[in-house]
Amino acid sequence: MATAAQRRIKSVSYAKYGYIFTAPFFIVYFIFMLYPLIQTFILAFYGNGESNKLHEAGTCIHNFVGTSNFRAILLGGEDRASRAIHKEFFHYFGNTLIIWIGNFIPQICLSLLLAVWFTDLRVKMPGKGFFKVVMYMPNIITAASVAALFMSLCGNSKYSVLNNFLLNHNYIDEAVQFATNKWSSRIIVMFIQIWMWFGNTMIMLMSGIQGINESLFEAAEIDGANSRQTFWRITFPLLKTIMVYTLLTSMIGGLQMFDIPYMFHTGNIINEHIATVAIFIYDFFHKDYLHPSYGYSAAASVVLFVITAILGALVFYVQRDKDAIELRKKRKAARKEAQRKAARGGGLGL
Repeated sequence: MATAAQRRIKSVSYAKYGYIFTAPFFIVYFIFMLYPLIQTFILAFYGNGESNKLHEAGTCIHNFVGTSNFRAILLGGEDRASRAIHKEFFHYFGNTLIIWIGNFIPQICLSLLLAVWFTDLRVKMPGKGFFKVVMYMPNIITAASVAALFMSLCGNSKYSVLNNFLLNHNYIDEAVQFATNKWSSRIIVMFIQIWMWFGNTMIMLMSGIQGINESLFEAAEIDGANSRQTFWRITFPLLKTIMVYTLLTSMIGGLQMFDIPYMFHTGNIINEHIATVAIFIYDFFHKDYLHPSYGYSAAASVVLFVITAILGALVFYVQRDKDAIELRKKRKAARKEAQRKAARGGGLGL
């Protein structure tokens, strides 16, 4: 029989310490993320310009406009300003998709190749740890530093590294406008995104590969499978979960891309060929200090949020485990059949 001391020890609950340690995260989240998110949804239904200005008396006019901000962004409107906003939004959204797809596909291919290479025990390469650190380092460099670096490498000036090289070797007669040309600026931004993030993606894929049971690789090697067969039959199928995670995080980050496209330009004018939806939101929010377009910025933020949620749900739907779903359906059907048999037997069914 348990003593009083043993019963007292068993009654001690440590759940409260978990709540205490997680409380700071939720406090910060509610103050700095959830509350602004709710305010953004509210602000998307209010007017722009004069309707958001503070009067001398200190009161703020809240001009409820319903869904007019969303209609202006998504469908355009009868006036010229609404049509211009609609055109600009979809132009920036197209830039966002092009830049994201253009950097994600090469990034995931390169990261997957390196992750498989670094985790393959048959590859005897000295200094693997050093190369992992070097490949991850661009991810911790600030975006402003990276933008300044690439502006000095491939800017419009004849003194930029690339233009200087081409001019000195007589490949061109005058400096090429790499930073303002439509496709060269997009390719440069794509390359920057690949260079900054492939190391982070490689580390995540390596963690996924190292989580696979080693006995599977040993069995494949005993059966005489080569590296290609091992990758396509074992490694790649078992990386499904981490691949879905990588796709979702990359998609969210790609749709919210701001820093590099915003800072990679000359002068005070943003390059319209690499401007993204995040720049559209920022630009309307800060376009005019006296007549800010808060409603348009908030509506664009909500639209981006909805698009991200839909794409995320679509990714989960496509990547769902069909075998597990089919097994759950069979179990559910078996339970219903057992209940029907029990009901017919007067509740005496086993």
